Amino acid sequence: MNPLLLVTGGSRGIGAATARLAAARGWDVAVNCTRDAAAAEVVAADVRVCGRRAWVLQADVADDAQVQAMFARLDREAGVLSGLVNNAGVVDVAARVDEMTAARWQRMFAINVFGSFSCSREAVKRMSTRYREGGAWAAAGGHRGGVIVNLSSAAARLGSPGQYVDYAAAKGAIDVFTLGLAKEVAAEGIRVNAVRPGLIETEIHASGGQPDRAKQLAHQVPMQRTGSAEEVAAAIVWLLSDEASYTTGALLDVTGGR
Repeated sequence: MNPLLLVTGGSRGIGAATARLAAARGWDVAVNCTRDAAAAEVVAADVRVCGRRAWVLQADVADDAQVQAMFARLDREAGVLSGLVNNAGVVDVAARVDEMTAARWQRMFAINVFGSFSCSREAVKRMSTRYREGGAWAAAGGHRGGVIVNLSSAAARLGSPGQYVDYAAAKGAIDVFTLGLAKEVAAEGIRVNAVRPGLIETEIHASGGQPDRAKQLAHQVPMQRTGSAEEVAAAIVWLLSDEASYTTGALLDVTGGR
């Protein structure tokens, strides 16, 4: 049986690239999406082309009840979870902090931070060796450990002044969450790391109203170019692999040196 991976926000961009590469490296993949199930089905089809099992799980990670239902469905249909990539995230239109609304901040943290907390909580319940004796998933072969990879951002270091300070703050929270959770579950067979992408060519810039943002800022990158979703996916899948077996609590920058 192949190891099972859940990728949140897996219908596009870095999530989709991660799902495809993980399948090529031997993972069965559950592709989560919030709305665009058709796009997620395309990614799932690509996973199956690699000879792996695939599922599309539609759920809003900002809604804890939907997260719990998603994991319950995964238990029923897919089996033992070995990996989680907390990729689902949003930006908003560029603005100063004094122009932002409370509703924007609540959405930003609900998806980018609380969603990762909810999904990680459910993953730890299924992966941790702490629950091995008599746990709900023990009979099915669970509680053997696993890997969690969070998606942070270089914005957590840079602050994104005048544009996305709220997004940067949310990703800063992900950095601290990664470090704390990694230490909390290190003795329970679970590794937790984060990847911090820089200027990457994905659809997220268009959703923030600046589709050409990455290209416009490429001159700020020491390598003088933007990155691709596939380059970020390569770092994520390495962290998921046994090649990173002694790596936990790491914040891996994929930024072209920025």
